[in-house]
Amino acid sequence: MAFGPERRTVTHAEAQVAGIDVGLRKYMLGVYNYMALGVAFTGIVALLVANSPAALEAIFNSPIKWFIFGGILLSGFVAPRIMTTGSVFACHAMYWVYAGLWGALIAPYLIVYTGGSVVRVFFITAAAFAGMSLWGYTTKRDLAPMGAFLAMSTIGILIALVVNLFFFQSGGLHLLLSIIVPVIFAGLTAYQTQMIRNFYHEGDGADVKTRKSIFGAYMLYGSFVTMFIWLLHLFGVARQ
Repeated sequence: MAFGPERRTVTHAEAQVAGIDVGLRKYMLGVYNYMALGVAFTGIVALLVANSPAALEAIFNSPIKWFIFGGILLSGFVAPRIMTTGSVFACHAMYWVYAGLWGALIAPYLIVYTGGSVVRVFFITAAAFAGMSLWGYTTKRDLAPMGAFLAMSTIGILIALVVNLFFFQSGGLHLLLSIIVPVIFAGLTAYQTQMIRNFYHEGDGADVKTRKSIFGAYMLYGSFVTMFIWLLHLFGVARQ
């Protein structure tokens, strides 16, 4: 009879898998850290703009707000190229400019809605995001077909938003979008998380891993902020 833990030889394959698991966890932690810092930076920019009447006046009573909105949309086309082929510095610059633009754009929400409701919606968004991201990370199901459908849905949402903003100005359509958009971007969060996980490759160098982490944070950040804004439309309490 043998006593104590059973000894066995660790095979090369097992050691390699363990190394990949550790590397993958470190890589995903980097993605979430960059994303959390981006959200924090957005909050700081939003607070600074919201507490500056001059900044609010300059941005939202002039065409500047459309340049900010256009910059956010344009980054969706530019960022993937920069973050997959550019330098680490360029990736950082693209990401922090993107987060800053969002901060300036959402500043009025901190004035329109009560602080308590903003905090409450933030935590609702964080909980929904965490749940969907965890599912995307752990599921064995291939989410690519779902991701393709959701990506096409975002185009339809953008068209509906622009048409409603400039033509219909329908409260009912806006309410419907406030329900649909968070659902779409919650699904995108799961798909993006799985895709980001699949980006990982054990043999990547430090610069490549950093660029992949920033790009992953960029994608998840966009989904998080979009969910937050539309849930705020749905559950936010306006100031009296």
